[in-house]
Amino acid sequence: MTFADHVLEILFSLRIGKTLPKGVEVLNPYREDIVIEICESFYRKFYCDTNERRILIGINPGRHGGGITGIPFTDPVKLSQLCGIPNELGKRTELSADFIYRVVAAFGGPAAFYGRYYFTAVSPLGFTFNGKNLNYYDLRELQDAISPFAVRSMEKLLKAPVDRTKAYCIGEGENFKFLTTLNKQHQWFDEIIPLAHPRFVMQYRRKQLDNYINEYVTKLSLK
Repeated sequence: MTFADHVLEILFSLRIGKTLPKGVEVLNPYREDIVIEICESFYRKFYCDTNERRILIGINPGRHGGGITGIPFTDPVKLSQLCGIPNELGKRTELSADFIYRVVAAFGGPAAFYGRYYFTAVSPLGFTFNGKNLNYYDLRELQDAISPFAVRSMEKLLKAPVDRTKAYCIGEGENFKFLTTLNKQHQWFDEIIPLAHPRFVMQYRRKQLDNYINEYVTKLSLK
């Protein structure tokens, strides 16, 4: 199986399988025909091999990036203009995607970057509450409910050719704390390296943008 085969099999079968707190809704774009087609195109373009990759682990998809396209940290504009995957999902951009694709460019573009790295999330499905993005750790009941799903999803992914010496956590606070706890329990990776969350950088540290991009490049390039 190629890396793409592993990923597509996982994405198209994602189910949380637990009752979530009242008012929390799941973002599952992988039930939409247009997203299924996009994912097939994207992953077969960039991951149709058996090469080993390191993974970057985010929180959970949001409404304007991966929650629409099915591709983590990739909005419809980046998908079309930078990845060469045409789509009819609109022209809205997303802050985290803006940052991530600056990092991707620093590695030489999508083909070079995705040849070495793969984005996933602690929860590969996203959440909303009252129509707004919700992080899995914002509600303790939600975190508890999705924990088995998070573990299942990661263990399925690790059947793909993943470099388990190092993984990267996108988010240096609660996401890193929870992921570190899970890693201690399940021994997935030898080391998890935290990275500043793109949205934090773009909203609160934009004047230091180049410094954060360089930090990503330095940490991702560690042997």
